[in-house]
Amino acid sequence: MRPSLPTQPETDIIWFKGAIPRNSFTMWVANMDRLPTRARLASWGLQLNTSCCLCSAPEESRDHLFLSCDYSSEVWRLAIANLNPPRTRFCSWPELLSWIRSSSSSAPALLRKLVAQCTIYHLWKQRNNVLHNQLTQTPSMIFRLIDREIRNTITARRNRKQFQNLMAKWMH
Repeated sequence: MRPSLPTQPETDIIWFKGAIPRNSFTMWVANMDRLPTRARLASWGLQLNTSCCLCSAPEESRDHLFLSCDYSSEVWRLAIANLNPPRTRFCSWPELLSWIRSSSSSAPALLRKLVAQCTIYHLWKQRNNVLHNQLTQTPSMIFRLIDREIRNTITARRNRKQFQNLMAKWMH
């Protein structure tokens, strides 16, 4: 029927056992830079305001929305505050992917994958809430959603070997 394409190098950090499907899907689309950000919609010829919904910066691109936006940076700061070594900002999408792949005893790659995917998903959801519903939440409110989702995910999978010690590392 259709020829098989080679596996993308990011497959292992997007689709993994224990991942939350909606978060994996959002991460997959974001990784391919196919989310309908305002800059992307404008590139298709739509006449619209391209400024960021979250911080009013001049252009809402994937990298701006998820990495360099002040609002997003604060959510990331809160989300990875307990992971060692802590980070405050990612400069590029490849840098984020590299951080997700790296591992340490205090922040294994599985926990980094969960945190990154959950953060990307909730930032995209917040962007859409601001754009379509005019509902604004503070970065700390978004972090509480991320925290609850990660705790629930780890708890639901606590009997799997790879998830057994993650709660202690997340709560660190």
